[in-house]
Amino acid sequence: MSDEPLIVGPESAVAPALLRREPDHVRQIDWTYAGGIAALHLLALLAFVPWFFSWTGVLLVPIGMYTFGTLGINIGLHRLLTHRSLACPRWLERTLVLMGTCGWMDSPAYWVAVHRRHHQFADEERDPHSPMESLFWSHLGWYMVKVDPERRAELVQRYARDVLRDPLYAFLERNGNWLLPIAISWLVLFALGWGAALAAGAGTTGAVQFGASVLVWGGFVRGVVVFHITMSVNSITHLWGYRSYQTNDNSKNNVFIGILAAGEGWHNNHHADPGSARHGRRWWELDIAWLLIRLLERAGLARDVVMPSPHPAAATADQDRP
Repeated sequence: MSDEPLIVGPESAVAPALLRREPDHVRQIDWTYAGGIAALHLLALLAFVPWFFSWTGVLLVPIGMYTFGTLGINIGLHRLLTHRSLACPRWLERTLVLMGTCGWMDSPAYWVAVHRRHHQFADEERDPHSPMESLFWSHLGWYMVKVDPERRAELVQRYARDVLRDPLYAFLERNGNWLLPIAISWLVLFALGWGAALAAGAGTTGAVQFGASVLVWGGFVRGVVVFHITMSVNSITHLWGYRSYQTNDNSKNNVFIGILAAGEGWHNNHHADPGSARHGRRWWELDIAWLLIRLLERAGLARDVVMPSPHPAAATADQDRP
């Protein structure tokens, strides 16, 4: 990539108004976000209605977890766009980022800005989603609180100006346009299911039923699962687990999230060496996202892959074992 990520300066260089955390009595719920997440969960409950069941739909949940979660969020939004731990052709980068956006992660630029700020102020007062305030806040509360548009714009300009140089990402940042990829993915899922059923000789009702099952499981259920797995990295891995490095925060390696989130749960390793494209350090710390990055590299679709530092910024800490 030609664009260099924005270098975040010391705390004194950041506008106080931008980083000030509103007190509890000032916070207001953003009903657009809260309503959207509530609606997604309610739609996912349709999976309990027999009419919406199909084994194909069920299979799409784990497939979607790795497509939209591992490839989209873990590699696209996190290791590629936020930390620039690798580079790839623009068409592939955009594809990965769009898949990540389909995980209900807000716009790419805002996601990057929030995560870079998290690294700068991890588990401090100015961390946007530290569980030091509460588990609910770090997992979901911060996402549903109303953010003043001017402060949001300042946050994005401060931390993700490099991302906004891409016209597509700038478009997704405006007017809630990041919701478009989600809507399109839902339409495609239903259309594929509907078309496949018709091609197999099903009638109109059968085609609608199969298309709906694909949408419910591959869109709604998968969306809820990926959303909570991703949010668990914000919450659970700053509360429970073991530490391999003495970082200046409460980040921990969590075996359950490490496996479930395809490598993102080795969070203490990541905070000790945030630029590395590999999060798993020990041989048993499975990092599927890293394995996929290596596969992309061998296929000529990834370059400038940042290897783990032999001397991370943090020294080896306690020798806890999971």
